[in-house]
Amino acid sequence: MSTIAEPINLFDFEAIAKERLPTEEYDYIAGGATDEISVDRNRRAYASWAFRPRVLRNVSALDLSTTVLGTKVNLPVLIAPCGGHKKAHPEGEFATFRAAAASGTIFAVSANASADFAELAKAASGRLWLQLYPFRDREITKDWLKRAKDLGYEAICVTLDSQWPPKRERNIRNNYGNRRGVNFSNRGAENSQRRGAHPGGGDPAATWKDLEWIKSIAGLPVVAKGIMTGEDVELCTEAGADGVIVSNHGGRHLDNTLATVEVLSEAVAAAKGKLEIYLDGGIRRGADVVKAIALGAKAVFIGRPLFWGLAVDGEKGVIRVLDILREEIEITMAKCGRPTVASIDATTIVKAPPL
Repeated sequence: MSTIAEPINLFDFEAIAKERLPTEEYDYIAGGATDEISVDRNRRAYASWAFRPRVLRNVSALDLSTTVLGTKVNLPVLIAPCGGHKKAHPEGEFATFRAAAASGTIFAVSANASADFAELAKAASGRLWLQLYPFRDREITKDWLKRAKDLGYEAICVTLDSQWPPKRERNIRNNYGNRRGVNFSNRGAENSQRRGAHPGGGDPAATWKDLEWIKSIAGLPVVAKGIMTGEDVELCTEAGADGVIVSNHGGRHLDNTLATVEVLSEAVAAAKGKLEIYLDGGIRRGADVVKAIALGAKAVFIGRPLFWGLAVDGEKGVIRVLDILREEIEITMAKCGRPTVASIDATTIVKAPPL
């Protein structure tokens, strides 16, 4: 029985989830590559920026809505494409989608989802993106893109940093076998046989031509995920991408990178306003969201916290996770004198000198 009666922040949610989940499932979700330095850095890096609070700015009515690819969301926190939500709750992605819809935000569905794309699209009247990789088999890509458009998915998220299996030592020690999502047919046998590999990942031979090709046939906006340098943001622009998610895959693929929030300004500068920049990695507080927006992110994605919400209370747990972030964003905006998301700019924060 948990010693935490009612979780009041995302760390409480994780603590309860850790008690409830089997060790190997918790380790799969929480863990990262090799020494997990990047997992830790993603989180700690937010402390290197400090707020510059402003007063007497009329914050009696706060508006947390923003636009993503031109359409409105009720808060600047989206659900990242993470595989296998059934690891945390029997209703899996269906519970997550209902929670995202209820909260007025977008759910990016993983290629390795434990729910059928078509069934999921019918489950709630919310907004969905579909994530895929540059698959070896272009026929799979064509099929998925056609289905996504027919089913009402609003955008395609192409994950670019999964072209090689990582070394995740928690999974190796637990002899953890992760399965492909249910949407892969047998002929799409792209599963690496390496232990701990990310099933159904990208083609190691993929190049920028593959992203250009996906954009040319998608018929939907395309967002490139897994970008950590300004150079690659420029190449995404050239390939026709509509958005970029600054992401190091939650520290799960390559260790010893900078935190995503540390490279965000570089990415925004390289974009030159030609595409939207989003961020994931280490978001645990509403304050983190505000800092990311101040540094130029249009919105952020959460990954691991959605699993903690699912493990604690299914759909209601995910809603509560999003509500906690909403409450903390509101407090931060009010204290900083920023009544709207659009009013959060670079002057909201300052680089904090080391203590």
